[in-house]
Amino acid sequence: MSDMTQTPPSSIRRYLPIIAIAVIATIGAFTLKDYLSFETLRDNREALLAFRDSNFILTLAVFGLAYVAIVAFSFPGASAATLTGGFLFGTATGSLINVTAATIGATAIFLAARWGLGDRLGARLENSDGAVKQIKDGIDENQWSMLFLIRLVPAVPFFLANLIPSFLEVPLHRYVISTFLGIIPGTVVYTSVGAGLGEVFARGETPDLGIIFEPHIIGPILGLAALSAMPIVIKALRGKKGL
Repeated sequence: MSDMTQTPPSSIRRYLPIIAIAVIATIGAFTLKDYLSFETLRDNREALLAFRDSNFILTLAVFGLAYVAIVAFSFPGASAATLTGGFLFGTATGSLINVTAATIGATAIFLAARWGLGDRLGARLENSDGAVKQIKDGIDENQWSMLFLIRLVPAVPFFLANLIPSFLEVPLHRYVISTFLGIIPGTVVYTSVGAGLGEVFARGETPDLGIIFEPHIIGPILGLAALSAMPIVIKALRGKKGL
């Protein structure tokens, strides 16, 4: 009888992190969308630069924490935050803080989703039969390739790339490494755009975020994606299980 009374609270606690993220994300979507934007950066650029010049380390820390929160709670404005990193810190330092903060935020939501849902769903997939089990086995056999693919291909939304691995029993170290390395190409592109925002502001223009789809940029990124997919192709050609 005591087990029956203790199980429900324990089950509820497992879902608290992902519930908290969902609630905060919903609130943020309605309250922060007008603040986490390019227009906000443009209108406050002089104050931000002055504060950075007077408090560089503090600015770096506050920006990093804000970026972690934006990713962890899937707030709108991740692109604007990436541009801000480049604008404040330049391409090299900005890319490093952007990639690091995004990886930490992505890991937070990965762990929350795994703790609440991932373990149970992964176990069900593992114990299933037929096509579902074959897909699960195929992903397991090609985890590194699949993880890099979902990070490198721009068509996969970032928040989905954060959640999907948590349901597939992906080890934490693989998730962190593939996230950090996989988001570098796209992040560097957007950060470099942010580093040049001073000239964009001077001309009264808006940044071209579609630059990542320019042939000379998307080409190498898709090349990396194709390279990541090679192990899957080779296994398929050899007649092994895989996607």
